[in-house]
Amino acid sequence: MATWKQFSDEAPELARAVRARLQFTKHHVLATLRGNGAPRVSGTEVDFHGEHLTIGSMLNAVKARDLQRDPRYAIHSNPGDGSMDGGDAKISGRATEVPADRIDHYLDRPIEAPGPFHLFLMDIDDVVLAGLNDSRTGMLIQLWRPGQPVQTFDR
Repeated sequence: MATWKQFSDEAPELARAVRARLQFTKHHVLATLRGNGAPRVSGTEVDFHGEHLTIGSMLNAVKARDLQRDPRYAIHSNPGDGSMDGGDAKISGRATEVPADRIDHYLDRPIEAPGPFHLFLMDIDDVVLAGLNDSRTGMLIQLWRPGQPVQTFDR
């Protein structure tokens, strides 16, 4: 698993493109696992603090309880206007909750929260950016995994 910094260091162009997708709109889709193993999708906001991709959650929200029980996650970027401009970003990995008394240590700027919250550092297993090829006649898919070069597939 890797931090956002490792991803950015190993695949800077892809990391810039994925970050742009995640910052293009505020809300994205987070997939977690329920206690019975079934998938759950929730809306979420992502943020970048220091070397980490992070998500916050209202205290005791079901997505937070899911991640506490089983840290595996997938984030799918909001597809925006449907044009596929900029591509479709997907990240999967494992989340690590920051203890409440250590949250300020991981934030590189103040954040607005209506009350106590959970903060999760999103460790990364893989990143995919799928978009249209230059001629817009097929898909161009880029895949990154820690310690490996970016792989590109045309479909």
